Amino acid sequence: EVHLAESGGGSVQAGDSLRLSCAASGDTGSTSCMAWFRQGPAKGREGVAAIDKDGETTYRESVKGRFTISKDSAKNTLYLQMNDLRPADTGMYTCAAVTCSPYFAVFRDGTDARNYRYWGQGTQVDVSS
Repeated sequence: EVHLAESGGGSVQAGDSLRLSCAASGDTGSTSCMAWFRQGPAKGREGVAAIDKDGETTYRESVKGRFTISKDSAKNTLYLQMNDLRPADTGMYTCAAVTCSPYFAVFRDGTDARNYRYWGQGTQVDVSS
């Protein structure tokens, strides 16, 4: 079993930065592929960024150039550096993990929630204009 715990959310103004963390515990060998998802007001869940076991990444179009996903395997921690935040970035940010299958292609599969087995509880990000 894997437990994921997010932290780092908060209330900021447009243009500010935040760094989210997701600490994995338990069977961390099952967390080789990880991603961040978010759900904003009156919105469905959407994939934000993903990273695979080789460090390949993918991002949703609206965050490219502003957000950076990274992973510290020694600390079993996933990060999301968010710069130049916008009100549209407001939402509950949740990390997810799964054991990468040989068929997992981060560019195709990384931001599809159906591909993930383990989920955290989320951390709230509020961006005001």
